[in-house]
Amino acid sequence: MKSLKCACLNNKLHLINIESTLLRALPGFEIVGLASVTIKEAATRVKSALAALRDFTLPAMKIVINLSPSDVKKDGSHFDLAIALLVLLQKEHFDSDYFVFGELGLDGKLRSSAELFSVLLFLSTHVKYAKILLPKDIALKAAMIPNFEVYAVDNLAQARDFFLNDEFRDSCKVDAVHPIFNNVIEIAGRKFVPNLNYELDFIDIKGQERAKRASMIAAAGMHNILFEGSPGCGKSMSAKRLPYIMPPQSLDEILLASAYESLNSNSSDFSAIRAFRSPHHTSTRSSIFGGGSGMAKIGEVALANGGVLFFDEFPHFGKQILESLREPLEDYKINISRVNSKVSYDTKFLFVAAMNPCPCGNLFSKNSSCICSDKEISKYQNTISSPILDRIDIYCTMGDIGQDDAPSLSSKQMSDMVLNAFKHQIERGQSELNGKLSDADISKYCILENEAKEVLNRAITSYNLSQRGINKTLKVGRTIADLRDSQIISKSDIMESLSYRMKR
Repeated sequence: MKSLKCACLNNKLHLINIESTLLRALPGFEIVGLASVTIKEAATRVKSALAALRDFTLPAMKIVINLSPSDVKKDGSHFDLAIALLVLLQKEHFDSDYFVFGELGLDGKLRSSAELFSVLLFLSTHVKYAKILLPKDIALKAAMIPNFEVYAVDNLAQARDFFLNDEFRDSCKVDAVHPIFNNVIEIAGRKFVPNLNYELDFIDIKGQERAKRASMIAAAGMHNILFEGSPGCGKSMSAKRLPYIMPPQSLDEILLASAYESLNSNSSDFSAIRAFRSPHHTSTRSSIFGGGSGMAKIGEVALANGGVLFFDEFPHFGKQILESLREPLEDYKINISRVNSKVSYDTKFLFVAAMNPCPCGNLFSKNSSCICSDKEISKYQNTISSPILDRIDIYCTMGDIGQDDAPSLSSKQMSDMVLNAFKHQIERGQSELNGKLSDADISKYCILENEAKEVLNRAITSYNLSQRGINKTLKVGRTIADLRDSQIISKSDIMESLSYRMKR
């Protein structure tokens, strides 16, 4: 029996071991192991490609191909090359420690399939290192994945020589480095890719110093934030600039973000800028959270993983959508169950919401009069339930921009301060940023001085804080302390953190 490795993507990645054997029986070609019609058809493509080799004759025996594990449904034409090689090399000794992908033409030429790059991206998130044989038309792109050793061939004959000829194997290696991986920084032994692009800059926002401070705290600790203010005061501008000042991504985060994006589009690329997703308030529940009638498709909350999920006009989203936010905001995962599939996606995003203070938007305005009644204002604000508001770490009101307001901090300056706070979190040994710390980690990393404890204890009663509210106050205080290079959370840190709690 011979074997090679492959993989398939069926909502989530499955590592597949392809086994082959020859049986003394009537000549035939059988593929077993819950193979799809596409894979079953590989028998015809493989036999035709093998027939195109002048120095090879199909054995007069029954060829059996097994795709293990047998209880996982497999699909994809990229299994062709591995199946053909197992028949071709049945009597040879070769290194089976390779992942082999490629669709065969009837003449033995190799090409990539539509979903192959998605499979490779998800494979990169499951294995730390892999040797991979691929068609040349996708090899250069695949070689940019940091933890892959990529080899490329044009046809089945070259693939056979790859396993039998060491000198030819070395000539097939493809080396490429994506530009963003040329600028890697190391913090506490871990590698991160910083963003050097400030296309959207906070310098464009005049005034709004409190909103900028709140944005910097939210970015440094991955804290959920709600902006409330009159139309045109800069709520959306602030939200759209957050990804540019957020902490650098690890290599694993970049790979996972690209893998998720590949499920949503025909092509994806590596980016040092974190994801930014902004669904419209008329979007359907399945488009935001994922799903569909058949297979479970990825939604906006998963595509925002590691980045920003922005809900503009927050109260205009449907009640069902708002209440469904509880799971991804609390558990950092979204589970989608359908008849044919069950899948789970990570949802560790920075949630940003923006809303007007009233239906007409002028309640906070000094220049325009509000025309809403108290009942209308109350109804509008009560659209968002207390459990959802309790999951917001930072609440920031924004007033009108004055004629004397001027630009202040740029995104580059804010990014440098965020990076400094990020380094403190990594050097402490945290596996998560402050905003995503578990209850056990809060007691470990959120150390308060005595005066800070007294302030927090008084606030628990006066602010009527829930346990979740207490934890969020501590986590925001931890980030504020990191921004001023302190390992201990002071009284002023807690007081600033409490100032960002919503009081309704």
